[in-house]
Order: sequence, then structure tokens, then C-alpha cells
Amino acid sequence: MELSRQVGRPENDLVILAEGNTSARCGDRFWVKASGKRLHEIHVGGFVEVWLQPVLDLFDQQLEDAAVKQALQAARVDPDQPLMPSIETFMHADLLSLPEVEVVIHTHPTILNGLLTVQGAEEWASWRLFPDEVVLCGPATCWVPYADPGMPLSRAIRTSVRQFIAERGEVPKVLWLANHGLITLGRNGPEAWSATWMAVKAARILAGALATGRPPARLTDEEIDRIHTRPDEHYRQRLLWETQSNISTPST
Repeated sequence: MELSRQVGRPENDLVILAEGNTSARCGDRFWVKASGKRLHEIHVGGFVEVWLQPVLDLFDQQLEDAAVKQALQAARVDPDQPLMPSIETFMHADLLSLPEVEVVIHTHPTILNGLLTVQGAEEWASWRLFPDEVVLCGPATCWVPYADPGMPLSRAIRTSVRQFIAERGEVPKVLWLANHGLITLGRNGPEAWSATWMAVKAARILAGALATGRPPARLTDEEIDRIHTRPDEHYRQRLLWETQSNISTPST
């Protein structure tokens, strides 16, 4: 819960109003931000506990908007819960079903969203400009073409993530959603949060480099692979991520 508030702090410029959402898996269920709640002031009552498998089963169904709402209501662990899960609950369920993904953070950073509206932005997803971007965001970013929020976007994310895994043999840490925003994944809160914060720093650096009118000097594939596989960097990752986050359950 505390991490969700940190994500929503206005000075971080990751979300405004009721933008963004967070989730954390707990066995066969998960907690997700309720629709309309603001991250910067969220408390235990601002999350909804949802069954994982019933939400995943909806991917194979063609549902109208009204049926989607009914399905989300039915997936709540507590049927008397008055709040509705975020419309992005489908996306959270699918990502939380991936190996070693326990926490998902979805934001709309201003600096990154500016880049995501540029034609040809997909090319930048494979770029890495400095070593710590590789360490905390992985060797590449998973690009997701624009899709309508809700189930269409969730299906687009599922397709892009599985293509990324097939090509690279690992789950992405960072996803860029065209004309929409950022998603980061982690085994715990610190891992997902560090990827968010570093992805935003990388976006600022990329925007600054592009503003010079000269091509950025990006890292080569060999340099990226070297950093991604270095034991000392793996050790540093463990130090950053070993502490379990307060987002693990809304009750903490």
C-alpha cells in the first residue's frame, strides 16, 4: 500500500487524478486498485481482492462492455465488496500469471508518454543508453501497439509479451504501451518500483538526447549482453530487491 502511494505522489509525475494502477499476487488471487481510486491517497479499502483464474478464463470469451463489468464483479473474492476492480484487471491478471511476477505497476509518466506518441517510437524500445538501464529495466523493453483500454489492451499486451518471451527467452521487466503509458513487473515491490523509476530516468535521457538533433550513442547488443549477464550486477540487483515491499498485500 505504501508503495502504491509513492507511485502516486504528484511530485513523481507518474500519474495524476485516478490514473494508474498497481497489483500484487497472493496465491490463487490478487489485489488490484479499485476503479476511480487515487494512488497517492489510497488505503486498504482502495484495493479489491480478485480470483486469478476466473479473470484469465475471460480472455477466451467475446464480451460486450456490460458483460465485462458483470464478469469483474463475479471475480471478486468478496461478493459484497462495493468497489469495482480497475478496468485493467485483465492485464494485471495475465501479467501476474507469468513466471516470477508478483507485483505489477502501471503508470502514465509525462516524459515517457510524450515519447510514446512519436511515430516510430517502437524502435527505441530495443535501445539501451546506459548500464543501469540494463541492470534495472532488462536488456530491452516490450513494445505494445495501441489498443482500447480494458480487454483489447490486455489481449495486445498478452500477444506482445509472449512474442518477447519467445524471442528473448525471458519475461520483460518493462513494457511500453503506445500512446498510453508504462508497465513494470517484479518479484516484489522494490524490483517493480526500481524498474519504474529507472525507466522514467531513461525516458528523460532519451528525450534530451533526441532534442540535440543528433543520433544518440546507444549501447551495442554486445555491451548490453555483457552488462545483463555480469555477476556483480546480479549481486547489486539482489541488494536492491531483497526487501519485500509494502505493496505485497493492502493490509500492510
